[in-house]
Amino acid sequence: MIVGLDHIAIAVPDLDKAIERFMNDFGLTFDHKEDVESAKTSTAFFPLETTSIELVHPLNGEGPIQKYIEKKGGGMHHLCFRSDNIEEDIARLKTKGYEFLSEAPYLGAHNCMVIFIHPKSCDGVLIELNQPMDH
Repeated sequence: MIVGLDHIAIAVPDLDKAIERFMNDFGLTFDHKEDVESAKTSTAFFPLETTSIELVHPLNGEGPIQKYIEKKGGGMHHLCFRSDNIEEDIARLKTKGYEFLSEAPYLGAHNCMVIFIHPKSCDGVLIELNQPMDH
């Protein structure tokens, strides 16, 4: 029986730079680094209390997910971080040089304001920030 999401793995060309990004830019708590000889990898962990898996499929065969599926045939699409002040986080990340896919957040799933950070700002990973409207 599946009881939870253990982790999401992201391949990064510069581990130390990526650790700094997730600690300093996204405010996640760094737990530890570990070399896994059997997999020939160095790993770094940032535990999170709650998470979910979101399956995304193109609505009416249109939009960016349709383009993604046509190009890649499926796969990990993005990570989403919850924000308690999305406008403040956007401003802070823009000062650090992050590029966003839109000028401002917009209404997304679960009645949340959402915005996406361009993958070229994050080692090729598309990152979403969201904030519930009731927050």
